[in-house]
Amino acid sequence: MKPKRPESVLVVIHTPARNVLLLERASHPGYWQSVTGSREDDETLAETARREVAEETGIEAATAGLTDWRLSNRFEIFAEWRHRYADGVTHNIEHVFSLCVPDGTAVTLAPDEHLAYRWLPWTDAAAACFSWSNRDAILLVAGSTP
Repeated sequence: MKPKRPESVLVVIHTPARNVLLLERASHPGYWQSVTGSREDDETLAETARREVAEETGIEAATAGLTDWRLSNRFEIFAEWRHRYADGVTHNIEHVFSLCVPDGTAVTLAPDEHLAYRWLPWTDAAAACFSWSNRDAILLVAGSTP
């Protein structure tokens, strides 16, 4: 298996009422997050976001339906996950996107990645995330959504 690229997307999926979709990590029960995933090959960041949303939630998002917040976060990769990357890689660059979906949008989880999902009001969703970058992205998206 080739090493993961240390560049990823984070996609905050929300409804017009600012309820946010969170996914519980299969490898870490109790860790809740938005959709995340690494960029592959020559994908654009929007293509990565669209692919990850489809893989992790079953939601088919048109690339044009995504909002690119033009915000990138650099963070240290947890030691337990570094084996997925090339030797010496310790940090990742994450690009923030959002996707507004109608209330009642069906979610189909990738069982190897996630145990459960829940829709939460944006303030509760931000508080439930284990990742500071995910929390901040939810606060940004919710604060800018009319």
